[in-house]
Amino acid sequence: MQSAYTVLILLMLVSVSRLIGRVIPLPLPLVQIGAGALLAWPTLGLHVALDPELFLFLFLPPLLFSDGWRMPKRDLWRLRGPIITLAVGLVLFTVVGAGYFIHWLMPSIPLPVAFALAAVLSPTDAVAVSAIAQDRLPTPLMRMLQGEALLNDASGLVTFKFALVAAITGVFSLTEASLSFVLVACGGLATGVVLSWLLGRLRSWMIARGWDDPATHVVFMLLLPFAAYVLAERLGVSGILSAVAAGMMQSWLDLLPRQTSTRLLNRSVWALLEFAFNGLIFLLLGLQLPDIIKAVVSHETSLWPTLLWRCLDVVAIFLVLLVLRFIWVQGIWRLIGAVRRWRGKTELTRVPNARSCWLLTFGGVRGAVTLAGVMSVPLLIDAGTGFPERDLLIFIAAGVILLSLVAACIALPLLLRAIPRGSDDALREEVRQTWRRTAEAAIHALEAEDTVEQAAPQDAAQAALAAELKAQIMSEYRHQLDVFNDSAEAQALAWQMDQLERRLRVRALKAQRLELYKLRRHDQIGDEVLREVLGELDLSEAKLGKV
Repeated sequence: MQSAYTVLILLMLVSVSRLIGRVIPLPLPLVQIGAGALLAWPTLGLHVALDPELFLFLFLPPLLFSDGWRMPKRDLWRLRGPIITLAVGLVLFTVVGAGYFIHWLMPSIPLPVAFALAAVLSPTDAVAVSAIAQDRLPTPLMRMLQGEALLNDASGLVTFKFALVAAITGVFSLTEASLSFVLVACGGLATGVVLSWLLGRLRSWMIARGWDDPATHVVFMLLLPFAAYVLAERLGVSGILSAVAAGMMQSWLDLLPRQTSTRLLNRSVWALLEFAFNGLIFLLLGLQLPDIIKAVVSHETSLWPTLLWRCLDVVAIFLVLLVLRFIWVQGIWRLIGAVRRWRGKTELTRVPNARSCWLLTFGGVRGAVTLAGVMSVPLLIDAGTGFPERDLLIFIAAGVILLSLVAACIALPLLLRAIPRGSDDALREEVRQTWRRTAEAAIHALEAEDTVEQAAPQDAAQAALAAELKAQIMSEYRHQLDVFNDSAEAQALAWQMDQLERRLRVRALKAQRLELYKLRRHDQIGDEVLREVLGELDLSEAKLGKV
């Protein structure tokens, strides 16, 4: 029962921390880390023992799967050059540069272990950056950070696993490691794509036979990232890349027919899981901080001098990571500009200014994936032999996460102060044209229905009723065309009418809901009727959006 109580307490804290984060002007991860540390204070004394393998398996697959699912694929492809250089090249650059620096700074950490630590410090967290920047980052920069965070989660953790193997076995060959990296990466991607495709075929087969219960399909998709991870690991390839590939593939397979209810339920469930899992990871970091600090200074005679020196080591490592990232961003952007000019492409050849480079540099915030990876370091190399400096590795990773969050909280608002909010005119225009095209397609389909109805025998009353209903539906679609008319005056008038209609509809829906509650209080309807009608009213109000 103690484990159940602990889980419930942590979930409650995740929810409460979200509310506190709305009052305190700090990023949510910092609030959650502070809440976890407070909970682990000796007076409260909550302690959670973590199994590294279970921690990695429980948290990483669903988070990486969700990132792959939500990533804008078109923008990812358009910015594939900068994203790949950040997600792969920068990871290798960081592993080599920071790895040698960590080993030089702290010789007690073996070089392979230093490489492993540098690799696990490479993944970034675009969600934390978005929360700090409050959607003020220019869209291309934000897309780069999102694409980098998606891909370097995989590249950094795969490199981390290779470095761990080298640290445990003491054997490392660059040629063999490079070949194994390619095979493991390609195998993981293929496993995720194939498994996701097979699930899509299974769901299509089920839907064709009328087995379209939303809960069943959502459960299948919840199990998919874990299945992709486990199957890939059993095959000896990357389970991390398999989970990412499964998520990216599933976003294309999510357009199956007769799945509206499933999509609505699936989005809600995954939003809840992302919120809970991200929050739990940072809470667990806060809970582990006292134990990590104790373990780091346990072999020293003096507490505060040792802790101070370790904190200075963390600051030095963070600054080196920052400098390496800035050097790479500046150098690669200049190289990409030179290559584009050489190929005769005039667009996007301008080298970004120093402000943009610093935005990308401080935007490389470390987060949940770094913590989950470092927590997965094994406790023992073999029977009776502990992993070298495991507690110190976790302490450094936790310190770098905290410093990157604090630095981003200070630097990003200052850097964004002189940058106006990014215009989303292009996105709005694309949305407007999409609505126009879909409304026109609906009108054409209803007009074509006349020929079908004329071929089918029906009486005059039925024909008149059908004509009236079609006219009513077509008027709604013509109203959509008016709303998204190209004329600015027509758009403004249609928008005012649309807002007025929404307010009236919301007022009517609220009146329906109050009457429904009244009927239930007076026992004039049962719970089943209440749930069914209330669900329809809620769905109708959700379709109206924010008023």
